[in-house]
Amino acid sequence: MKSSVQLVLVDVDGTLYGPEGVPECAWKAARRAKAAGLHLSICTGRPGRGFALHYAKELDPEGLHIFESGAVVVSGLGEVVRASTLPPVAYRRLLELSRAYGIPFEVYTATGGFFRESTHPDLLFHENMLGLSAQQKNLGEISDGVVRVQYVWRPSPAWQAVREEIVRMPEIELHEATSPGMPGVVFSSVTAAGVSKRASAEWVAKQLGLSLSHCAMVGDGENDLELIQAVALGIAMGNAPDKVKRAAQRVVGTVEACGLEQALDIILSEVVLY
Repeated sequence: MKSSVQLVLVDVDGTLYGPEGVPECAWKAARRAKAAGLHLSICTGRPGRGFALHYAKELDPEGLHIFESGAVVVSGLGEVVRASTLPPVAYRRLLELSRAYGIPFEVYTATGGFFRESTHPDLLFHENMLGLSAQQKNLGEISDGVVRVQYVWRPSPAWQAVREEIVRMPEIELHEATSPGMPGVVFSSVTAAGVSKRASAEWVAKQLGLSLSHCAMVGDGENDLELIQAVALGIAMGNAPDKVKRAAQRVVGTVEACGLEQALDIILSEVVLY
């Protein structure tokens, strides 16, 4: 049976971006999908700046793109069109936990700010991967406008203690992901309660006169799982965990094996465009 998918949501790390960057086959497939009339939207935990914004403009310069795990929606022109900020009290507690346990910590604001107060090597490497330079400052001086904070961690008892504290905070959401660009590192983002890739995908779809029943999602992480299950066509990359693959309707190859191209070709072969 043909589907009515009109909007395709595309994760970045592990979906568009792999160990060797973005393969050319992904861009070629995206151009075919656009030419066929599909809307394309980046849907990532990354900030809407640097390489991620470049990817969004390349994918669909006329689209609306989801960043910061759903906390920010940016147009293909780079304009912030929607932002959800963390409660200041929650932000201060999250910062306190980072300092108390020595977990590398990043702060992102709605107006494009990117901050850290540590020079931990993982934070510096992450900046290179993002194509962004963070401003080093006292993070306690940031009083409002924070849309997301991120712990950049490797497995340790300290992180487990921090995580246990975070999940007990009702006013926030925890989103966890990895990237092939930094093996062995986990990125744990925190946004305001109710903020997620799924919630922002619903908002973006609504701006196009659509619902999630008109959407496809291509992703690889557990932070993509809810959206993969909610859309009309959920597709998991070959490098996704088994839990994500089991939830998806289709499974394609890895990034370097042109999995995103396969996903977009599947969508084009099954879609009825209006």
